[in-house]
Amino acid sequence: MLARKTWPQVIINLLFILFSLTCIIPLISIISISFSNEVDIVKNGYHLFPKIFDITAYAYILYQPVQLLNAFKVSLFVSFFGTFVSVAVMAGIAYALSREDYRFKNSLSFYVFFTMLFNGGLVPTYILITNYLHLKNTIFALILPYLAIPWFILILRSFMQKIPLSIVESCMIDGASEFRIFFQIILPLAKPGLATVGLFMLLHYWNDWWLSLLYVEKESLVPLQYMLYRMMNNIQYLTSASNMMPPGMKNADLPSESARMAMAILAAGPMLMVFPFFQKYFVRGLTVGAVKG
Repeated sequence: MLARKTWPQVIINLLFILFSLTCIIPLISIISISFSNEVDIVKNGYHLFPKIFDITAYAYILYQPVQLLNAFKVSLFVSFFGTFVSVAVMAGIAYALSREDYRFKNSLSFYVFFTMLFNGGLVPTYILITNYLHLKNTIFALILPYLAIPWFILILRSFMQKIPLSIVESCMIDGASEFRIFFQIILPLAKPGLATVGLFMLLHYWNDWWLSLLYVEKESLVPLQYMLYRMMNNIQYLTSASNMMPPGMKNADLPSESARMAMAILAAGPMLMVFPFFQKYFVRGLTVGAVKG
């Protein structure tokens, strides 16, 4: 009897162990390759643990630490300030859409849904940002385009629709204004949904390099992801153009695969440390917000 109860649990545990290994082993491999010797990688391929420990890839990336630190500062400011402002904007729109007594609820919902399917296109957006808003080569060009993402607005709306309207009505009877109800009642009750969307927005801003490619030419405004992207392009250009290598230097001497993995570690490391703080809200926010469309 005990065996019949135990075997299913053992199988389930083994499945979860295998699933965990499929998630952990690639991360360990990335760290291992970043500390491997480039010549050893070319000759023997990838290994789970480095045969020859080498920090050349990190030395190459950290060759100009001041520039890298400045890129970190830009990415941190854009990620946290952009996330704060975008979540505030999207929460305001989502709250209006969640109110049954809002007169323009249907038309605003259609507008949000329509922009999720169709957008203005690359060229009109570029002209708007550069010629009309004059945001080129400003930090706001990296924040403004992602302030209101329709999919996240709909997730927050679904979450706020779970909050009973009677709470809002009782606050109005007590004399509370709409702003006070929104900031002191609705936002605290919607904290799991806000944390979930906030985490998504934080990752969205942190991983973005496309906006800086379009709108940023000043070196002082280059974020981390775009800087790593340019480094990777430089390595590929040098390795492909072997006749441009310095005398006595071979392609294998230049870190390519190890540099890619080191960049991945530097780019993903800060977000891996942030994720545990959102974890307790993450599952609840996703499951509650995903029930209603």
